[in-house]
Amino acid sequence: QTLRRKPRSEAQKLADKLALLQQKSIKQVGEIFDKFIPKTLLKPEKDGVMSRRRLFSKENTFWAFFSQILDADGGCKEVIRKLQAYASIKGIAFPSSSTASYCTARKKLDIQTLTDIFEHTTRQQERLPRAGRLNNRRVIVVDGTGVSMPDTARNQEVWPQSTGQQPGCGFPTARICAFFSLTNGALLSYATGNKKSHELRLFRQQWQTFKPGDIFLGDKGFCSYFDMAQLRDQGVDSVVTLARRAPVRSAQSLKKLGTDDLLITWPRPRYSNKPSYSKEEWGTLPEELTLRQIRVTVPCPGFRVQYFYIVTTLLDPVQYPAAEIADLYFQRWDVELFFRDIKTTMGMDVLRCQTPEMIQKEVLMNFIAYNCIRQLMSEAAKEADLAVRDVSFKGSIQALRNWEPHLNQAKVSRAERLRLMSDLYEAITDTPIRQRPGRSEPRCRKRRPKNYELMTAPRQKMNEISHRNRYRASNA
Repeated sequence: QTLRRKPRSEAQKLADKLALLQQKSIKQVGEIFDKFIPKTLLKPEKDGVMSRRRLFSKENTFWAFFSQILDADGGCKEVIRKLQAYASIKGIAFPSSSTASYCTARKKLDIQTLTDIFEHTTRQQERLPRAGRLNNRRVIVVDGTGVSMPDTARNQEVWPQSTGQQPGCGFPTARICAFFSLTNGALLSYATGNKKSHELRLFRQQWQTFKPGDIFLGDKGFCSYFDMAQLRDQGVDSVVTLARRAPVRSAQSLKKLGTDDLLITWPRPRYSNKPSYSKEEWGTLPEELTLRQIRVTVPCPGFRVQYFYIVTTLLDPVQYPAAEIADLYFQRWDVELFFRDIKTTMGMDVLRCQTPEMIQKEVLMNFIAYNCIRQLMSEAAKEADLAVRDVSFKGSIQALRNWEPHLNQAKVSRAERLRLMSDLYEAITDTPIRQRPGRSEPRCRKRRPKNYELMTAPRQKMNEISHRNRYRASNA
């Protein structure tokens, strides 16, 4: 008796082709990042939503959403076109051009799952070696930014537009306050609010991110007696610019530690109804706070100021020299570059989703993708013996976008995959960023906008001025 395989039916062959379509047209980006994101978090649910194995399963939907964030276009149709292109190459039945199935699958993704994945990426970043700055203490730089989103009624309820704009003439805007690691640029935590949410309120929601021994670095918006005192009690030191208080003169200081370096005290501010903390919390504050005030002179021409003041709870001038603290604050500008990477390079400045629930998921996915890219940059920099800040974020995304299709092969051996990843690391680090400290970067735009009038009424009521290129506002 001969052992012969039973002929496979057409249904079985089609099922194998569809399985290949799932694995290689959606999940090829997972070949790069799956070691940063545990597969246990992407397993199908035991029952209910996301429990069935479909084309847009839980794992496939996540990686499709991830790939959409990295794409230059960033639209839902981009995911569908990838499916159609791969189906055409393999001779599989052409999928529909409708994005309905994919959008429905994205809605079913549990936000708690995305939160767990984001927190896992932050823990991965904490394992990376530190830069040895300030006695090898971790420096967390904090800042806020704003994003806009589609003008829908539900988005306007949660994130209303500016009151100076007429209904239908603006966009909902959200405030985001984020904690970054100054060493590698990883995003450690964030909080969102609307236009009425001050950065200090969002900042206080994330105090649990700090660990004893950390250093908090912020601009003058975070110069607060309450926050510096509370963080000091948690074992966290602060370095911020002086604001809302006059600098202390040398004659009024406790001690002169060096040139333009004073040991000072701040009296506890009087309580008023304006601060965002209760009277009971105000009562727990110390009567006075001992701080260090450093006057920093800016020698480079073109900067907005010639000097400014830093206040810090790092009181020891031997362990923490004034010049080292001043250099640390100059590096605070990196947080603006981190936000530029997220908002401009990754395209999160203008969000796309139509509902608040999906907006939250879109923000989370952007931050997950950002941390994964930062992790990839850190590994590539380590292999090339470079500092992470010398690796271009935009160059890394460009390399990823072009390497992703090459991983889309039906049969890629382990050795071939390792070779591709090695070449990807080399491409990421082959052109280090040239460091130019002291370079003036004015906040202005060189390219002029088009000469269109501003929308001052809803679209259906707006009448465009004829000959707008000759239009000049009257002086009346």
